[in-house]
Amino acid sequence: MTVPVVLLASIFLISLLLTMVGLGGGLVFSPLFVLLGMAKAQAAAASLFLNLTAAGSAAYAYSRKGMVDFSLSIPLILFSAAAAPLGAYLNTRIETKPFLMIMAVILFLAAIRMLFSPKGDNRTVERAKATKIIGGATIGAVTGLMAGLLGVGGGVFIVPLLIFALKTPTKTAAASSTFIVCFSSLTGFMGYASMGEVDWYFLLPAAVVAFIAGQAGARLMNARLTGRTVRLLFSLLLFGLCAKLLHQWFSGV
Repeated sequence: MTVPVVLLASIFLISLLLTMVGLGGGLVFSPLFVLLGMAKAQAAAASLFLNLTAAGSAAYAYSRKGMVDFSLSIPLILFSAAAAPLGAYLNTRIETKPFLMIMAVILFLAAIRMLFSPKGDNRTVERAKATKIIGGATIGAVTGLMAGLLGVGGGVFIVPLLIFALKTPTKTAAASSTFIVCFSSLTGFMGYASMGEVDWYFLLPAAVVAFIAGQAGARLMNARLTGRTVRLLFSLLLFGLCAKLLHQWFSGV
C-alpha cells in the first residue's frame, strides 16, 4: 500500500501546528481518516498512534530544553487515567446532551479569554511543589472525567486549566501537555492494537512524518513563538472544538 504524498503532507502540517500548542493531532486525525474511508476503529487506532508519535517527539525536545514541568505532569497523568473510566461510565448513565452545551459554552469562554489575554505572558511563576502536585492531581481528575464523558482527548482541556488555574506560563503549559497526552494515546492505542485494528503499512511512514513534525513544532515554538502567539493558536483550536460540540448537540449525537 502506497500512502499518498498529499496525506503525508497533511499529517506533517497537522502535527507541526498542534505540537506547538501542546497536542499531537488526535483531534484532527480521527475525523480526517474517517472521511478518507477508514473504518472507525482503524481511524481511531491510527489517530492515537500518530498522536503518540508527534506528541512524544515534541515532548522529548521540550524536556531537553527544560520546558516540561514533571511535578505538575506526573500527578496529572495518574489522576486523569483514574478518572477517565468514571467519565466513560457516566456517559452511559446520564443524559450528555445538556453537558455538551455547557462544555461548548465553557470552551468558548476559555477561547475568548485566551484570545484577549494580556500581552505580558512570558512571566515565570514559581509555585511550591506541594501546590503543583495538588493542582496537577485536581486538573488531572477534571480533565480525565471530561475526556471520558465526552470521548475527546483530555489534552485540549489541560493547557487552559494549567494557564488559568495554576498560572503556569503558556509555553510550559503547552510543553507539559505534550508529555501528558503521550500516556493516554499509548494506552488507547494498545487497546486497539490488541484487537488487531492497526494498518502498519499506513502507520509506519505516517509515524515517521509525525515524528519529524513533532521535532519541528517543538523547535518552532521554543525559538520563534511568543507565549501570546501560542495562546492565539490554542484559542482557535478551542473555537473549533466548541463548534464540534455544538454540532453534536444539534444533531443529537
